[in-house]
Amino acid sequence: MFRGVTELTVDIKGRIAVPTRYRSELTDEDKQLIVTIDTEERCLLIYPYLTWIEIEKQIEALPSFNRAARRVQRLLIGHATEITLDSHARLLLPIPLREYANLDKQVVLIGQGRKFELWSEAHWAQSREQWLKEEAEDNSELPPSLLSLSL
Repeated sequence: MFRGVTELTVDIKGRIAVPTRYRSELTDEDKQLIVTIDTEERCLLIYPYLTWIEIEKQIEALPSFNRAARRVQRLLIGHATEITLDSHARLLLPIPLREYANLDKQVVLIGQGRKFELWSEAHWAQSREQWLKEEAEDNSELPPSLLSLSL
């Protein structure tokens, strides 16, 4: 289970180091990861390979004649790229994906349960502040099950 926020640095070759606390959660099969774009935000999604295979099957099963479904198929599967942890637990992020998410030197890795999100540090801070502002102003869009949650 991936959770938490970690600030990282992208090295000159475009690599990030997976934080130590996540390395033990990545089994030998999970040394192979899939990185793709998020269709709602300018960030990247990073999945363990076996988790991605389940998701990819669901995406492929969407009706190809539905425009919205086809868009999701093109974007998620089309950008999906296999990456492998190197011997120093680093991931080499492909240039087109780094450009999509505007990843420069400072990035933020967000654990999201079965996947990670990778954001530019500036975009993450801006988005987080916007979401907090929206939450303080109006929570009418929350599903009833979330409204009944006690934290």
